[in-house]
Amino acid sequence: MISTQLLDASSSRDIARAKQILQRGGLVAVPTETVYGLAANAMDPAAVKSIFAAKGRPSDHPLIVHIAGPDNLRDWAVDIPPVAYQLAASFWPGPLTMLLHKSPRVPAEVTAGRETIGLRVPANPVLLALLKDLKFGVAAPSANPYKRLSPTSAAQVFAQMSGRIDAVLDGGDCEVGLESTILDLTGPELRILRAGPITASAINQCTGLAVSQPQQHDIAVPGNVAEHYRPNTPLYLGTRAQIEVASKAKGRCIACLFYAEDANAPDAAQTVIMPKSKVLYAQRLYKTLYSLDSLGLDAIWLEYPPTDEQWRDVNDRLARAAAIP
Repeated sequence: MISTQLLDASSSRDIARAKQILQRGGLVAVPTETVYGLAANAMDPAAVKSIFAAKGRPSDHPLIVHIAGPDNLRDWAVDIPPVAYQLAASFWPGPLTMLLHKSPRVPAEVTAGRETIGLRVPANPVLLALLKDLKFGVAAPSANPYKRLSPTSAAQVFAQMSGRIDAVLDGGDCEVGLESTILDLTGPELRILRAGPITASAINQCTGLAVSQPQQHDIAVPGNVAEHYRPNTPLYLGTRAQIEVASKAKGRCIACLFYAEDANAPDAAQTVIMPKSKVLYAQRLYKTLYSLDSLGLDAIWLEYPPTDEQWRDVNDRLARAAAIP
């Protein structure tokens, strides 16, 4: 059992401690603008292996590497198309991961033996400053047990990962709240392989190129499994009418999450009115589910949110998180 330290991102001493842990091959949960990531030196195969062990994640699932800026792309990738730099100028730092052909120097452990690598520059100022100081990139999947809810606060990380990792760097709550868009740049067309805050329309507007977004694909990227992002409490999706029926079932203790400020709340152990704004909804989704998950409920019911393009990442996460009613 590891004694996990809780470090304060506003303390220069604690930042230095996090840096030391990463330099010696340890694991530090770090804040990003999306979710908290479990960081290790991406050029250290042993450190990367320890990420998989701590999360209980299969070693055939590749990891995203966080770098300090576009100037570092050539350290990790080869045959980089010009559009990568065009995208970087518009969306980095930010929640866009580019899938590129990996450099031969990248450890196979990072990419699960594949010839591609996911790279992004995080927008969180604490992590970005740390990356610039470290002089190496960090592999950093979400800092939670495999397939469970991604954490958006240090407290959530500590509750789930204490004893498994060296430290948690508390940088406050994540601003975005959902994982990054993964965009494949290795083929003849741009393809979104994981929906995220950067939409196909935004990428098309930036590049002038067509962007496909297959509903399903078999390319190994983070988050591309049928069951993921799950609370321990069964989560069901439904219409408001379905939720109201579920709330009246005798002997069941449930929570109801509605998308509407004017929802007529039925009797339930907990009722939550989610924001109409997609940005705020995404920011609060994991946090709300995590809070409800601690109450020992029989079920959580969530009203379907909108389905237009900007909500695609929300709907993707919910589809993977929900049980079959």
